[in-house]
Amino acid sequence: MKNNFGHARSRCLIKLVGGVSLAAMATMPAFAQDEDAADEAVAENDVIVVTGFRASLDKALDEKRNSTAAVDVIIAEDIAKFPDQNLAESLQRIPGISIQRDAGEGRAITVRGLGAQFTRVRLNGMETIATSTDGASANRDRAFDFNVFASELFSSLVVHKTASASLDEGSLGAVVDLNTGNPLGGKEGLTLVASAQGRYNDLSKELSPRLAGLVAWSNADQTFGVSASVAWSKYTTEELGNNTVRWAQAPFRSVDGVTCMAGSNFVANPSAACIEVAEAFHPRIPRYGLVSHDRERLGATGSLQWEPSDSTKISIDGLYSNFKETRDEYWGEVLARSNERTIDISNYTIDANNNLISADLDNVYVRTERYSRESETEFYQVSGKIEQALTDVLKVNLLGGFSKSTADIPVETTLAFDDRDATGYSYDYTNMKTPVLSFGPGIDDPAAFQLAEFRDRPSFLTNKFKTFAGDLEWDVTEGFQLLAGGFYRQFDFETIGFRRDNQYCSAFTCAPGAYGAPVTAALSEMFNLGDAGQPAGNTNSWIVPDLAAGTAFIDLYNIPGVLQQGEQRSVTEKTKGGWFMTNFESSVFGMRMTGNAGVRYAKTNQSSSGFTDGTFVTVKRSYDDWLPSFNVNFFPADNIILRGAIAKVITRPTLGSLTPGGTIDPFNFRITSGNPFLEPYRATTYDVAAEWYFAPGAIASIALFSKDIVSFPISTSLQGTYASSGLPTSLLTPGTPAYDAIVTGTDPNRQFEFRTTGNGPGANLKGMEISLQLPFSVFSESLKYFGVLGNLTLVKSDVDYSVAGPLAYDPGTNRLVAQPNGDYTQPLLGLAKRAWNATAYYDDGKFSVRSSVAYRSGYNDSTSGNNNVFEGYGSSLNVDASIRYQLTDNLELSVEGSNLTDDYRYRFTDLEANRNYENNHYGRTFMFGARYKM
Repeated sequence: MKNNFGHARSRCLIKLVGGVSLAAMATMPAFAQDEDAADEAVAENDVIVVTGFRASLDKALDEKRNSTAAVDVIIAEDIAKFPDQNLAESLQRIPGISIQRDAGEGRAITVRGLGAQFTRVRLNGMETIATSTDGASANRDRAFDFNVFASELFSSLVVHKTASASLDEGSLGAVVDLNTGNPLGGKEGLTLVASAQGRYNDLSKELSPRLAGLVAWSNADQTFGVSASVAWSKYTTEELGNNTVRWAQAPFRSVDGVTCMAGSNFVANPSAACIEVAEAFHPRIPRYGLVSHDRERLGATGSLQWEPSDSTKISIDGLYSNFKETRDEYWGEVLARSNERTIDISNYTIDANNNLISADLDNVYVRTERYSRESETEFYQVSGKIEQALTDVLKVNLLGGFSKSTADIPVETTLAFDDRDATGYSYDYTNMKTPVLSFGPGIDDPAAFQLAEFRDRPSFLTNKFKTFAGDLEWDVTEGFQLLAGGFYRQFDFETIGFRRDNQYCSAFTCAPGAYGAPVTAALSEMFNLGDAGQPAGNTNSWIVPDLAAGTAFIDLYNIPGVLQQGEQRSVTEKTKGGWFMTNFESSVFGMRMTGNAGVRYAKTNQSSSGFTDGTFVTVKRSYDDWLPSFNVNFFPADNIILRGAIAKVITRPTLGSLTPGGTIDPFNFRITSGNPFLEPYRATTYDVAAEWYFAPGAIASIALFSKDIVSFPISTSLQGTYASSGLPTSLLTPGTPAYDAIVTGTDPNRQFEFRTTGNGPGANLKGMEISLQLPFSVFSESLKYFGVLGNLTLVKSDVDYSVAGPLAYDPGTNRLVAQPNGDYTQPLLGLAKRAWNATAYYDDGKFSVRSSVAYRSGYNDSTSGNNNVFEGYGSSLNVDASIRYQLTDNLELSVEGSNLTDDYRYRFTDLEANRNYENNHYGRTFMFGARYKM
């Protein structure tokens, strides 16, 4: 019996591709072939078989056009040849998808405004999690880090934007399928592919290698095949810029010579200037510096496929990845945070946003800092699949496998040199993105400093997945199919952390009046800043700790690590359930109609463990969900598709929020706790779309979507004293600012920030995607090698937040005190209201040029802290280009450039005041190389 679901038409009399997948074309470096290649086809029995690059476009088109749900597909132009250097960077060209960059390369994705935690990723059909490090911390959540894997290992990506009962639950945004090579999908016999590239970054000024290779073989009958691939790269990216570590309010010791502080309190009659400066926001740790990312990535895949008969297909797939990074930081800074009461301020300016925008500081706490983190992510997965046709109309599929991902940080070390009574320091944030930070004398003199503080914070994380699933397909009749299945998944998350943090004089004997060990030339090295975007007048050289000499001097790594109770936590989720779905094809009012309808049931048993008041406790709970879904497509004409979908979906809570325990940050006066009883994010999603294939190779589409999120865990932030937390003072680390304030009694009523997560009131999200793909052959045959494509996504959402605002002076207590939280309506965290990308290209089959631009508007990513209201990132604009030349049938040469405008990443704190959190850049990256295939 003929089955119309997902099959291409049996006859096509075309000379050019009649339509292409927008997602696939957006990521490909080429569109058309030269005239001979464009006409390359084998006519057999009046059926045209298209091969090579155009075949990949046709296949992507079939996936998108014939799917009963909304999908976008990216397919490698050829085996082991993915079109972008990074999977996330390929995905960003799909409508509705933006990326988050880490060290200048794509790392995580957002789909239709929903962050990475809302997207589920499956590798060869199995849900999995891979985490790495980001910024100054590691990903300890459900978000998937795409930078863990080499792009050469994959043959296709499929993004499911609407839900179906057969699709794994757990996503409010999308389900992304990553697929490695298929040995029976290539030619018979032996296939060998090898590529080599050189990578050059104009900030690091280092040339680095990137190598990849693949071998595949299948027998003449195409019933047995094996393949293996490997990819390796090693490179350095430098990140240069400035940072404030947020802005804060606090009273200073004196303002313009007038004493403001007596001990830990205001004087009895503070001046207007003292109050004005105390209520204004000043940078907590103003600094310039360098962050160097040294990365090495190794990946390998293996696949075996066997079709012993026409009715049986067996596949076994394995994937391994190892991703190492050493992150080295060099900072010259002023530690205003928690030390304001010892600092004298003068010649200051407060702007219209209540920012202490510039000032001169004396008796200031100058610090130079050296930080190094060694991290390693190791991932492996093994999966097997059996596809068995029981009869001509009945088929069963079985899938099973497991994966494990470890993200370990064995070394995370900080050494700090302090000069706690420096003079002559000034800062000026009149230009908020590029401030002038000017140090007085001594910043380059080891004798001016003492080795005052050291830290080491190793941590270890393990994720494990086990999956078993089976489904049944029954072609009941022409145009009607029944499907059903069951599944079991077990996900285990475990993390633990240790600390070797201390003030030097708390761990060792110091001379009277000293706060650290004297710094010598042997313990230090000179650091020169380089191009961090700094203006004239900035201090650009200073001494920093020599990491090897400093850690050996204190024998740091032989000091026993202290278990951090708040960082030892685990979550186990066991999910089981089943689903039922119908695929249908019919005719309504003379129009062809396809679609599916079904329901998915999932029961989740959750076990969360963590420390509470020094006791390791485990909290168990369970919940279940019925998730109906419906997709329908109408074809008013052969080249027009109207799509609609409605579904109930869930995303499970973030892993860090599920712990019953908490953590204390004694440097920032912050206590963070979890909530194991958080409800999942639950939503009803609505989608409608129209696709118009108005000419060969051309498509215009528009999609409208809405997500009614009925439950939404939300972060809250409150102010209070340490005593009000009920935690014992034994949890405070000696020598830290919180220990000095609470335990030694210098400021026992010091305010702490309490952060936790609760079940919020819900949210609403709606938006629109507009896409256009236009080969210029539409206008003239002479322009057939040129074309453009692009898409625009507009998203709007409203969430009600309760956020702590600025402190205010209380004349009754002569203190800055917390005010009632303010209510704010803002978009979902991580949601950018506007995103677009565009590509222009030329391709004649031998020579191709492509230039792409990707834009993302600014967005909030946190409700913030330190009494700022929200924080997030400014807009980004990335420009990439590539040139390729097919030298022979087997050899291709390429030159590629990314971030050609050297776009800066700007992070702000406080939505209205737009205070500088950080502003840095990574430079331009160029790659050149060759690829050989036989």
